Amino acid sequence: MNELTTYGLLCFTSFFTLINPLGTMPIFMTMTASIDERHRRKTAKKASLIAFITIIAFAFSGELLFNFFGISVNSFRVVGGIIFFLIGMDMLQARLGNVKIKDNEIKAYVNDISITPLAIPMICGPGAITNAIVLMERATTWELKVILITAIAVVIALTYLILLSAGRIIKALGETGNNVLMRLMGLIVMVIAVEFFFSGLKPIIKDL
Repeated sequence: MNELTTYGLLCFTSFFTLINPLGTMPIFMTMTASIDERHRRKTAKKASLIAFITIIAFAFSGELLFNFFGISVNSFRVVGGIIFFLIGMDMLQARLGNVKIKDNEIKAYVNDISITPLAIPMICGPGAITNAIVLMERATTWELKVILITAIAVVIALTYLILLSAGRIIKALGETGNNVLMRLMGLIVMVIAVEFFFSGLKPIIKDL
């Protein structure tokens, strides 16, 4: 397996597990239950597009942010690893969907739920943003940058399609199936977290 394939798989799997469209489905259905199918499709499309633009913006501006605030990439990897691990823990306990938005906040967001909280922070959360910045730093060639952008686009497209078919998928999987999938994704996120954490910690220890 060459470098491009390995990097592409890392990009796809990490973004898919961190964005976690399957975990977003129940919340999306709850928040759009009172609107018709046409408006539900429009909401999903707008949320996906805004999330994609936001992730790409952070991916390309990450280096500028590092320089402006004097942040090292290795320190960001350590913090990113911790964030990923906490997200993975929530997913492992099948409770991530419950903490992203509270029931009593749904009415406050109903005027434009496609931006907040659907696009940010449910689809484009801190984990996805951190992942974009760290992976862009590893993309040292234009081929790797194209792979990263493509992977993000594919995951966002899948998220859009999953949200459109949320009702049928949730019904087919059932509560148990959704919980099992979320726990499996949580394990993958925690493995990625360990990799990011130690890849940033080793250079810091060597410098000391």
